Amino acid sequence: MQYEYSESFAKQLDKDDEISHFRNKFHIPKIDGKEVNYFTGNSLGLQPKTVRELVNEELDSWAEHGVEGHFEGKRPWFHYHKFTKGMMAKLVGGLASEVVVMNSLTVNLHLMMVSFYRPTKTRFKIITEGGAFPSDQYALETQVRFHGFKPEDAIIELQPREGENTLCTEDILDEIKKHGDSIALVMMGGVQYFTGQLFDMKAITRAGHEAGAKVGFDLAHAIGNAPLELHEWDVDFAVWCTYKYLNSGPGSTGGAFVNQRYAQDLALPRFAGWWGYNEQQRFLMQKGFVPMLGADGWQLSNVNVLPSAAILASLEIFHKVDFKKLRRKSLLLTGYAEFLINSIIEKTGAKAQIITPTKPDARGCQLSLALEEHGREVFDYLSKHGVMVDWREPNMTATQPAIIRMAPIPLYNTFNDVYQFAVKLEEALSEKHGE
Repeated sequence: MQYEYSESFAKQLDKDDEISHFRNKFHIPKIDGKEVNYFTGNSLGLQPKTVRELVNEELDSWAEHGVEGHFEGKRPWFHYHKFTKGMMAKLVGGLASEVVVMNSLTVNLHLMMVSFYRPTKTRFKIITEGGAFPSDQYALETQVRFHGFKPEDAIIELQPREGENTLCTEDILDEIKKHGDSIALVMMGGVQYFTGQLFDMKAITRAGHEAGAKVGFDLAHAIGNAPLELHEWDVDFAVWCTYKYLNSGPGSTGGAFVNQRYAQDLALPRFAGWWGYNEQQRFLMQKGFVPMLGADGWQLSNVNVLPSAAILASLEIFHKVDFKKLRRKSLLLTGYAEFLINSIIEKTGAKAQIITPTKPDARGCQLSLALEEHGREVFDYLSKHGVMVDWREPNMTATQPAIIRMAPIPLYNTFNDVYQFAVKLEEALSEKHGE
């Protein structure tokens, strides 16, 4: 598409948008009574308007039934995790038996690594991307130490080529092949939180398996954002949060995927809990853990019902939209934002660049804008003028500069939102570049 830097062009795109009505299903934050241009759904998604209704239904059930709410009411709590299964499985490209909503992302990562990181004296290394989200880094580090290895020996952090900002798929696959016999686990983000790079999970999984390793992904920035086919790709496990693109509220419950190949592998090591026990015999309170089949067998405790009600509200929205249309709009929104930002950089002469891949199939919604000068001042200007974006300091390895992350979300952002962001960005860069 030939983009134009004009409000009329943006409004025409909105007029042609066949899924624009989904915006009305969300509460848009306001400042001084005016809706903001919200581009931080990659950090915390907006609240679906039906959340209050669904949470209140469970509060009413609690008030009416008390403990019997586990078996009475519209959605008995004993089975609550099942109400999200089908819709969640659709988003990750898995079977309903392969997914479960439980715990939080990092708790789930540790649980998965108990089962799938089984190091030996010769095969103990983990491959991950350099500058992974800190929680992932800490989980890998402490798991490695738990098994008696040193992180500096066991964790291989992949870095971009000199002068580049993102990883080359060819280099990732070459590193997996290079370390072959010593790799126990390939564990990466689906979308890199800092750069916004969408990794080729299918190719990475194939390479990991050819090397004899297990393969898992942190999908915090991928689920609800990018097309996923975990079952088809034969991924061993994945974990995610639900409060970013899945709009379930701050700190809400996470999720996990376990490939059906392990559904009946009762000998697979795991840290068990009561709610992962065979539900047909759970209340017999017997010794000897007998897990439920599939991902449900990794549950520890009974379902967090109120947060799960919020998750259900969001999933019901995703269930009503064709994800192909969602992805198509996402590519247009991000492509338009990229065009506008690059036009502004050229116009103002600002020392700035987008470090997210330019190839549409190598990114999701997010664009990461690196500014060599006045970055914080530009961010503050945007915030002051009703544009909500995200500020990030240099990444953990200090190989990348501070950035502004902006993520136009196809469920609720408009093309005019993107245009208004560009207007304020140009004002900020023009002001600072003129100093």
